[in-house]
Amino acid sequence: MNTKDSQLIVSSAPHIVDPVDTASIMKDVVLALMPALAVAVYVFGIRALLLVATCVGTSVLFEGVTRKMLNRPQTIGDFSAVVTGVILSYNLPVSIPLWMAAIGSFVAIVVVKQLFGGLGQNFANPALVGRIVLFTSFSTAMTSWPLTDRMSSVLWEANGLVAEATTDAVTGATPLALFANAKDVPANLDMFLGTVSGSMGEVSAAALLLGGAYLLVKKVIDPAIPAAFLGTVAVMAVAMGFDPIFHMCAGGAMLGAIFMATDYATSPLTTKGKIIFGIGCGFLTMGIRVFASYPEGVSFALLLMNILTPHIDKWTKLNIHGVPKGGEKS
Repeated sequence: MNTKDSQLIVSSAPHIVDPVDTASIMKDVVLALMPALAVAVYVFGIRALLLVATCVGTSVLFEGVTRKMLNRPQTIGDFSAVVTGVILSYNLPVSIPLWMAAIGSFVAIVVVKQLFGGLGQNFANPALVGRIVLFTSFSTAMTSWPLTDRMSSVLWEANGLVAEATTDAVTGATPLALFANAKDVPANLDMFLGTVSGSMGEVSAAALLLGGAYLLVKKVIDPAIPAAFLGTVAVMAVAMGFDPIFHMCAGGAMLGAIFMATDYATSPLTTKGKIIFGIGCGFLTMGIRVFASYPEGVSFALLLMNILTPHIDKWTKLNIHGVPKGGEKS
């Protein structure tokens, strides 16, 4: 058969050409994360860029090396490792030692992602697990929150929650730590704009919402999970007599709801399942914030719901057309 004849052979239907692939989706996510990075650099300085570069660089490196060692097709070009690195860095204090950040990348990429088969096979969000492992292993570094000259330190000093000055900054409490200690919390506008202490990717709710809006317009994410997540947080806050705006803007609620809970591999497939997933995340987040000893609950809430995702998919799976529920196909 000559070359001309071989060009007449086609595969079986359907024949669909779609420019949307993993790489294009991941690039959109990276673009959506850029407003938060701009705010982080403005607030924390060049150290924020260094932390992002470390997490992204080590994530791509670990993915490439692991894929080669396991003799699997190379996937560093799909940008999924880049997204994992950026999101991991957003979950860390900007002052964390860079070698610790590299350990988080190793856990996220090698342990959680590649050892479970690669993209789409991981049981939980890789960046989320990397963050939790770092928190349980290096609690001091993971709870040292720098206050820069762009933040108002009057509130923190008034509450007696400022530690010793370091060579880079003064460390202070996050809004949720102040809330947990029944102290005065910063104004909602400060948390919305990004002039408070915290992880570098959670200080500005406005920047995260801007990125989320971009993903919604591009139809990269479904609004069901973020709406159910943040809506549950707000409803529970009102029910318990707290300010709902504070709890939606504080901590990792926005980052988790928009960029982590919507992970394709670890969230439910059906709309009903997504709503259940989001409600569960919001419920657990508020439960941990209010009743547990740890002031933030987003990471652990997401991890627990990631584990439940296969069961939610099973409970909410769609019936095959023409087959009654519980019936046999004839």
